[in-house]
Amino acid sequence: MRFVLSEDQRDFASSLDSLLASSDPVSVARAWADGDLAPGLKLWSRLAEQGVNALVVPEDFGGMGAGPVELVLAFELLGKHVVPGPWVESAAYLPIALGHANTLAALAEGAIGTVAAPPHVPYALDADVADHVFLAAGGALSAGTAGDLTRSVDGTRRLFPVSAASTVDSADLDAGFDLAVLATAAQLLGLGERILADTVAYAKQRRQFGREIGSYQAIKHALADVRIALDFARPLVHGAALDPTSRDVSAAKVACADAAYLASRAGLQVHGAIGYTQEFDLSLWLTKVRALVTAWGTPAFHRARVLHSLVEPVATVGS
Repeated sequence: MRFVLSEDQRDFASSLDSLLASSDPVSVARAWADGDLAPGLKLWSRLAEQGVNALVVPEDFGGMGAGPVELVLAFELLGKHVVPGPWVESAAYLPIALGHANTLAALAEGAIGTVAAPPHVPYALDADVADHVFLAAGGALSAGTAGDLTRSVDGTRRLFPVSAASTVDSADLDAGFDLAVLATAAQLLGLGERILADTVAYAKQRRQFGREIGSYQAIKHALADVRIALDFARPLVHGAALDPTSRDVSAAKVACADAAYLASRAGLQVHGAIGYTQEFDLSLWLTKVRALVTAWGTPAFHRARVLHSLVEPVATVGS
């Protein structure tokens, strides 16, 4: 199936891409990982002005009332530019899961929200800078209190356990989870695309034995495999965005996680020893891929959801 974006959607993506490219996101991510949150919060505000936070917040609560398609366009670019912060929680999960009008309006205006939703999301991301912290457990949503910082393999992901306080009005927690899974898949797609682009550029510049390493057949084949994996993952993301059912978002998450992880392995191999160093910018994308592969549900969980959706109707008919 071929998906064609509208002119408004293309303009939105182009504008957001330009904003992020001009914001020195690598420096923002490195500062965030080091505990200097000011550049990241400034970028958060700029993106809020662009409407990213308000995309799926209903218009009645000050949002844009856009759909999942616009959301995945935004999140692919957040991945491409390795933007830190609890974007999935604040801009994808909470606008669907929350039922509190004032909090939804605040999120649409740029307030930072985060959530822990065990067992698949055991920690709340960046809870120490969030204006609103929640815990989704037992089919209910509660205001939460953050505990002590826990480090992730991705230095920009600052994780906090959350204990429940008072219960708050909730809407559709399951739909919120599925949209968060889809947003994470889109991030992984953007991460994979950026790793591939940077690796291709490096392979064209790096010379060994008198020729560019990108001219060697083994490297061409490895990068071609990544290109194919990403191209097969993208329609699953866009298809799920049209109708974000549990099966479709899980299929998109599995495909994007596999493709991004393949991109990270190929990128690391092509870059060689320099790819292992934290000082080299590639490490920001590699570690984020590693973290997001299991974020909002492991590959095993999402494969099981896809399998269950396929065999359950058969079992029902045959019973």
